[in-house]
Amino acid sequence: MNVINKTIELGDGRTITIETGKLAKQADGAVTVRMGDTVLLATVCGAKDAAPGVDFMPLQVDYKEKFSAFGRFPGGFTRREGKASDYEVLTSRLVDRVLRPLFPDDYHAEVFVNIILFSSDGKDMPDALAGLAASAALAVSDIPFNGPISEVRVARIDGEFVVNPTFSQLEKADLDIMVGATADNIMMVEGEMDEVQEADMLEAIKVAHEAIKDHCRVQQELSEACGKTVKREYNHEENDEDLRAAVREACYDKVYSVAVSGSAKQERSDAFGAIKNDFKTQYTEEELEKKGALIDRYYHDVEKEAMRRAILDEGKRLDGRKTTEIRPIWVETDCLPGPHGAAIFTRGETQSLSTVTLGTKNDEKIVDDALVHGKERFLLHYNFPPFSTGEARPQRGVGRREIGHGNLAHRALKRMIPDHYPYVVRIISDILESNGSSSMATVCAGTLALMDAGVPMRKPVSGIAMGLISENKGTNFAVLSDILGDEDHLGDMDFKVTGTKDGITATQMDIKVDGLSYEILERALAQAKEGRLHILGKITDVMPEPRAELKPHAPRIETFTVGKEFIGAIIGPGGKIIQGIQEKTGATISIEEVDNKGVIEISGTNKESIDAAMKAIKAIVAIPEVGEVYEGKISSIMPYGAFVEFMPGKDGLLHISEIDWKRLDTVEESGLQEGDPVTVKLVDIDPKTGKFKLSRKVLMPKPEGYVEPERPQRPPRQNGGGGNRPSYNRDGGGRRGGNNN
Repeated sequence: MNVINKTIELGDGRTITIETGKLAKQADGAVTVRMGDTVLLATVCGAKDAAPGVDFMPLQVDYKEKFSAFGRFPGGFTRREGKASDYEVLTSRLVDRVLRPLFPDDYHAEVFVNIILFSSDGKDMPDALAGLAASAALAVSDIPFNGPISEVRVARIDGEFVVNPTFSQLEKADLDIMVGATADNIMMVEGEMDEVQEADMLEAIKVAHEAIKDHCRVQQELSEACGKTVKREYNHEENDEDLRAAVREACYDKVYSVAVSGSAKQERSDAFGAIKNDFKTQYTEEELEKKGALIDRYYHDVEKEAMRRAILDEGKRLDGRKTTEIRPIWVETDCLPGPHGAAIFTRGETQSLSTVTLGTKNDEKIVDDALVHGKERFLLHYNFPPFSTGEARPQRGVGRREIGHGNLAHRALKRMIPDHYPYVVRIISDILESNGSSSMATVCAGTLALMDAGVPMRKPVSGIAMGLISENKGTNFAVLSDILGDEDHLGDMDFKVTGTKDGITATQMDIKVDGLSYEILERALAQAKEGRLHILGKITDVMPEPRAELKPHAPRIETFTVGKEFIGAIIGPGGKIIQGIQEKTGATISIEEVDNKGVIEISGTNKESIDAAMKAIKAIVAIPEVGEVYEGKISSIMPYGAFVEFMPGKDGLLHISEIDWKRLDTVEESGLQEGDPVTVKLVDIDPKTGKFKLSRKVLMPKPEGYVEPERPQRPPRQNGGGGNRPSYNRDGGGRRGGNNN
């Protein structure tokens, strides 16, 4: 074996080791990346030729975590890893978005990148190493790739930037971003923040880039050591330069006139389609079978060039707006009667209908990933049906796009939900129309729906998507606010920024060229802030603050804490007590131990059921007090008295002498029977045994002329202590050694 190792020093005592030549040697490229006890294997395999008719980059990136990496069994009946979790999908997307723009434009062979987590101690975060592993696998292969790249996570903790923080460190961060870059340019940014300023985010990106430069240098050395600096030859495109010129000459002026006309999406799309179809009419069906795909490709290039020239030369966008102009916005709240909150946000030709559902602890999402096990109380689900873009096709479940867009909106809003908010919150965003930045429409509609539901958000959040048209390596560029779908598709950048009036809460940036200068990035952030605040003003004009009250049909929740020692008493044997309270009151009760306390949550559809359940629980946890009067129930009758359950789970002895002022020879003479209600007073608690002594007669008027009966005298003890004793005595409550409680 020719095993080659390279090491990256992180500067804080940690190291990253990249090794190749030992594992998965039949792949085109394979490396293991190790930091501490975290070990990833990345492999890459590329087809030798492109499939017929493919004119794009068919890249597939899959990130997978083995439960055995952390010494755990997967859940479910099969006890094996199943479909990718949301976390794995999101990590795959992070890697894909950096790699994809760096393959040659004319390279169309299928490429599969697989990254597998084989070991972890639960301290270091493996997703921050996935991009490095994938790029290193490409570096030791002969697959054409204009890298290397790497990705790092940067967090700000106590005012200091930390590269690739641990799980525990990240919990204290107010900024958490993942950055992907080459040695020269930023390619991707994604993360969440606690209302940070644009300058702070820019500084975090620069810190990340410095670390990435070292990663790229080591990969270059690794590639040279493996002899993989020369990549495979390929020919995946057949071109007809005469046809290319003919398409441009016949179509460019017509396309340009449509591009500067300021028409609506459907009208513009129909016009572009008519120009292309008109050009094709000069060819026979047989000729189009050979040239049709080439005409489509060349015409796409004409559309792209015309759109870009219109913006750079005349400052005219496809819909007629200026580069900084936001499309018209209208919103509506309280638009559906069933959900607990609902809102419509429409910006231009993009529309989100978002609803909010408030739930109880029983509605929490259980997270059971290989390294993360817990519960999620704030959920956001994003749906993108085909009809939102006028497509006639079926909707087949949730794809990676829906997961990624929903995650961005989730990160934008989650820090605005108050700590310890008792409700589980679910937002559903259904995109009804789409022409640019439906994820940002989701953030805006989600904010409105939360406020409509009466969720006491810390601050409203808005979002905007920025675009970029650049040429001459960024020396001539235009930053576009609130981009259209075509501007995203034909442009160089998709940069989404969300935030409150006081700072950024989340961001996602994808670059479709060889990188982005800090000058452009700074301009884009400043322009995004202006647009974000404009949109925020539209939101607060309609809904300046959350509703003061929940909707009438929303569940009501009360929470309180009790001592840890009461948890068992509230639950009861086999759950008998808590189930009985729920059945009797109609409320839903949950209890769990948190920080050595019992946290109780009671929910119901009306206040009466919640109050009844709360009263029952407080009765269980109440501490009996001498002198207090209680409404109890006779649980059993003995010859010497009756046992009374005067508080839930607490019995005391009502001695026969304490039932009535008159002398009773049997309890039955009083008329009391098992199950009867009885009012009693707690007159004493035995300090040694904790047993309770109850009295009924002290709550009754003392008869006139009442004389306390004399106690019977005990016979003297005989030598040896074996004299006769009475069977019962009025003080002892029964035979000696008997149970008087």
